[in-house]
Amino acid sequence: MENRYDNYNYENTARKEIKVDELQPTYRPLKELKGEEQRKRRMNMSPLFMMFLVGAFAILVSVVIMNIRVTSEMNATVDKVGVLEAQLNKLTLENEDEYSKMVNAVDLEEIKRIAVEELGMVYPDDSQYIYYHRENSDYVRQLKDIPN
Repeated sequence: MENRYDNYNYENTARKEIKVDELQPTYRPLKELKGEEQRKRRMNMSPLFMMFLVGAFAILVSVVIMNIRVTSEMNATVDKVGVLEAQLNKLTLENEDEYSKMVNAVDLEEIKRIAVEELGMVYPDDSQYIYYHRENSDYVRQLKDIPN
């Protein structure tokens, strides 16, 4: 059996040449069809296929709309977070400034002088100190009044 794609000729005679016209398809292009046949071919889509195309297009449009909506909501949320972070930074700085003003406004020596001279505060002597031995190292819980 002879393979027409072989390049080597095993026989003693040359084979018949294949004409280009024989290899061309035998169908007629759509442009060559008459007007009525062309209209029939165009209208040959089934209603089920059309419904599928319309449904696929509707799903595609709804997915795109939802994507745009989610993206805009995300951008709005990011903007709100940025505004809130800026407010937080501003309030933190104001709070630190007020705290430093309060700490600097307190003069401990003046408080000690007023307590001793004007209010009559006296320092305790050694007999007034009561020492407690703690068994736990974290804290002391007072359950009763301190004895006199």
